[in-house]
Amino acid sequence: MLLCVLRLYNIHIAKYFRVLTRLYVFQKREWKTSPSIAKMITGLHHINLVVPPGTLHLAHEFYSGTLGLTPRVVPQLQRETLAWFDIGASGQQVHVAIGKPEDFVHTSSRHPCFKIGNREDLATLRHKVWDHLQKGGEAAPKEADKPGEKNSGAEGAEYPSRFFARDFAGNRLEFSV
Repeated sequence: MLLCVLRLYNIHIAKYFRVLTRLYVFQKREWKTSPSIAKMITGLHHINLVVPPGTLHLAHEFYSGTLGLTPRVVPQLQRETLAWFDIGASGQQVHVAIGKPEDFVHTSSRHPCFKIGNREDLATLRHKVWDHLQKGGEAAPKEADKPGEKNSGAEGAEYPSRFFARDFAGNRLEFSV
């Protein structure tokens, strides 16, 4: 069929395959990651989440109080618009910034995944987040997977033990071993 189409449009078959070969080689070159470039990225410095105006104090309560992240000093000029939290001694951080109204119109499946050291700590944190949801309050998560039940993510052997929650601003968060 292809040969008929090529003949119909008077395209020389050898030329057609040369063009295809060049496209294939070009695409493979573009998709291939250079080993030297791959070594440049060594990890994540921070993730940035957004919360509604006037709720940074709730971010402190949830991210520090419930999740146990360590608050960090932010630049003086940005104290009213940012909150930073260290993730243990990893050098990685969670940055929380004031968002725009349109950031909170629809829920999103975009999320960071926090790595937890072991299954016991994951279960403890899951209970802590669930308890905060049940207790309620302004800084309480909007959603959280109930301990002992299936998580709200996709299922499969590829996924380790994990759970999901949405913070008070609706940011989806994953916690995994």
